[in-house]
Amino acid sequence: MRRHLDRIRFRGQRRDEFLDLAESPNTSDTESTEDVTLKPRVSVREAEELREVEGEQQSDAQAGPGSFSAALQDDNKTDLNEVKGHLEIALLEKHFLQEELRKLKEESNVESLRQELEKERSRCLELEQKVNEVLRSSLEDSPSLTPKAPAPPPSTGGSTDKQKDTLFDSFLKWLYDRFGVYIEDFRFQPEEHTVETEEPLSAKRLTENMRRLKRGFKPVTNFMRNLSALSSWYSVYTSAIAFIVYMYAACNGWAIPMFLFLAIVRLSLNYLIARGWRIQWSIVPEVSEPMEPPKEDLTVSEKFQLVLDVAQKAQNLFGKMANILEKIKNLFMWVQPELTQKLYVGLWLAFISSCLLPYKLLGFIIGVYAGIKFFIIDFIFKSCPKLRQRYDTPYIIWTNLPTDLQLKERSSTTMSRRVTAAGSRGSVGATAPLGVRGDEDGGRNYSTKRGTFHEVFSLPETERPLSVCENGWRCCLINRDRKTPTDYIRNGVLFVTENYLCFESSSSRSGSSKRNKVIKLTEITDIQKYKVLSVLPGSGMGISIATPSTQKPMVFGAMIHRDEAFDVLSAQYMKVNTMVTAAKPET
Repeated sequence: MRRHLDRIRFRGQRRDEFLDLAESPNTSDTESTEDVTLKPRVSVREAEELREVEGEQQSDAQAGPGSFSAALQDDNKTDLNEVKGHLEIALLEKHFLQEELRKLKEESNVESLRQELEKERSRCLELEQKVNEVLRSSLEDSPSLTPKAPAPPPSTGGSTDKQKDTLFDSFLKWLYDRFGVYIEDFRFQPEEHTVETEEPLSAKRLTENMRRLKRGFKPVTNFMRNLSALSSWYSVYTSAIAFIVYMYAACNGWAIPMFLFLAIVRLSLNYLIARGWRIQWSIVPEVSEPMEPPKEDLTVSEKFQLVLDVAQKAQNLFGKMANILEKIKNLFMWVQPELTQKLYVGLWLAFISSCLLPYKLLGFIIGVYAGIKFFIIDFIFKSCPKLRQRYDTPYIIWTNLPTDLQLKERSSTTMSRRVTAAGSRGSVGATAPLGVRGDEDGGRNYSTKRGTFHEVFSLPETERPLSVCENGWRCCLINRDRKTPTDYIRNGVLFVTENYLCFESSSSRSGSSKRNKVIKLTEITDIQKYKVLSVLPGSGMGISIATPSTQKPMVFGAMIHRDEAFDVLSAQYMKVNTMVTAAKPET
């Protein structure tokens, strides 16, 4: 009976009879254990044993008691649990084997990629070698492009031909070694265009670039200062020695060698300075400007003020350069014919003298004239400004040459004068009696946007705006004594006359004439530049005017040309006060 039970317990498939997991078909890791079915290989002997066991079980079931059937059921349950454990172990082994297989495949891919990389490297080396061989062959063939002598008839001796070939090859190699480098320099290659990356705007970089520009331009400014000091006889002994040496060299025709010698001396001094020598020679003593250490942590207002200062310097520098270029252009474009005519005549005289006179005599005349002009004539003109304004032709031409901006301003002023003159002539011709001329006084007919100037501000007819502020300065009047918004701020135009400060309101109301402001210059107690908001950087864009009739000073703010208006107003204010103080003792 026990033998039959052992047969039933181990009637399943053995461990070595399971399918090989490496040869089994691949299944996904997510497959459940229930879906997996194992089909054991059943032999003929095992089938017969199973049939015998089944027959014995049937006979035992018929003859044996009921307890035996219960024990048999328990044995079947344990067999099923063991089979289930074997299945779980097999599935785990399959999972591990799949992971190892995947790793092996990845390693095989890496090795294949390495092999391909090595193949590509070898191919690149082969191609480079081929290219080098082609270049060498082309260079060897290049000297042979010259016409050769006709080849001699073939001789019977083979040794002589070999010797000639070796000599020719050695000659070609000698040519290549001697001139091949120079031939390679004449190869045409496409030009490489590099695009420079633009740096973003930075306050630190902007100030550093301005300082670099100033340091780079410093030698030129020092040279110009020394030249002006020589011509103005700042140091009498130095200027006298330089004048004597230059005139002696010019009389003997040594002016150009002298300048070349001075350049060599300057380079020699620079070499000694670079080697550590302390050599400082200058006619005018150099003034070292204090260099402020750069601040690392700057506030927003300090950065804004720094950018404004650098932008102002750049604006002034660009303005000077633009003025020089525009003056040169207008000189050659006959914008001022009387000035260009002098240059035209001078060029004709120089051309005729260069054709008639020998160059040695011409150089002598030019050198002597340049020395006398630089050391004597310029000194006299600098000492006597009236003589310079009357007789210094280059200075007169340069100062009277207009820029494009001045030409635009002149054209706009002439057009406005023509319009105002036409309007004033029409009004005077219609109202004035016969025999009275309308242009007796040009100032009384000066008109603003609201009408005639003296009528708008209720002033005498002799009062008219100064020539600097004929069109006035756009601004807004801030009357801090008023509390209502309409009276607190007014937009308008500011004028300065000989005795009054006038503000014309641009309000479109009917009573806008009452909103105008007229202040007598003698009643002003204080004039200052004003900054509306103390938080903003800079000195502001306003002017404060204090009078006895106002508790707080009035402010004329939002002025683009604030500095110009302040200078004109303060100058006229000082002029009126000096006239008043001079007239008081007489009375």
